Amino acid sequence: MGMSVTISAATEADSEQILKLQYLCYQSEAQLYGDYSIEPLTQSLDSVRADLTGGTVLVARLGDEVVASVRGTVGPDGTARIGKLIVHPRMQRHGLGGRLLAAVESALGAGGTAKRFELLTGHRSEHNLRLYRKHGYTAVATERVDERLTVVTLAKSAEAAEAPKEAAAAAFAASA
Repeated sequence: MGMSVTISAATEADSEQILKLQYLCYQSEAQLYGDYSIEPLTQSLDSVRADLTGGTVLVARLGDEVVASVRGTVGPDGTARIGKLIVHPRMQRHGLGGRLLAAVESALGAGGTAKRFELLTGHRSEHNLRLYRKHGYTAVATERVDERLTVVTLAKSAEAAEAPKEAAAAAFAASA
């Protein structure tokens, strides 16, 4: 019998696993842009621990192993910033990234806190761009960082995040 992947809030005990997974997952991004000094590869364990106390951090577990994670914060203007969505390479392309994205949107939007969701990715990160577009995000800005990297900012309204959940609930009710 196989195990199910569960999504829950991260704890301080998850910090080391999150950092190791982050290091593994961002190798492909570093290679894509020819830059191994990117922040996710140089972030310290203490900094990951600070992220846990300064925002929402979710993990996906397969048994006791953290196989995916995402972080988010909501600013005073109601903009939720989502970052470091990572999925272990062996778990990619099975919908786990989309599940985590929906879970962090739900957590950040609880009680109407978030009015808008934003996230960033590199212009060459086609898999990331496809995932975000599939989940309703549209490019709202680009910023050329250097000759190798242009950062794409994608966003969607909190109402757009709620629409798929309402449609799924209506379809379920209609089939019952």
